Amino acid sequence: MSRRQSGYKQQHDFEKRKAESQRIKEKYPGRVPVIVEKAERSDVPNIDKKKYLVPGEITLGQFVYVIRKRINLSAEKAIFMFVDNVLPSTGAMMSQLYDDKKDEDGFLYFLYSGENTFGSQNVQ
Repeated sequence: MSRRQSGYKQQHDFEKRKAESQRIKEKYPGRVPVIVEKAERSDVPNIDKKKYLVPGEITLGQFVYVIRKRINLSAEKAIFMFVDNVLPSTGAMMSQLYDDKKDEDGFLYFLYSGENTFGSQNVQ
């Protein structure tokens, strides 16, 4: 993933994660298995649920809306969603992000933050 290992990865070994993602993909072929975790030292609220099964045809912007609601983030506060330390376009389809950025265990990992902590943006 990035500078630190995901808390989800620390809690669940690789073989278990890989088996789970394969089972999910077989059972729900149009969906994307996603792990969402808060970036270290971020000032936004913690999320109550880390694992999501997201329709592949929604955009990152639509998924960000779901995450904002889960953490009860007020409209005036910014949220940034990173994949591999990159800020993808909010118009990117979740299925495309999954194909391009999924981890070797079969999950797509996002870090969210209240600020642009990595400073890079992938313009699409």
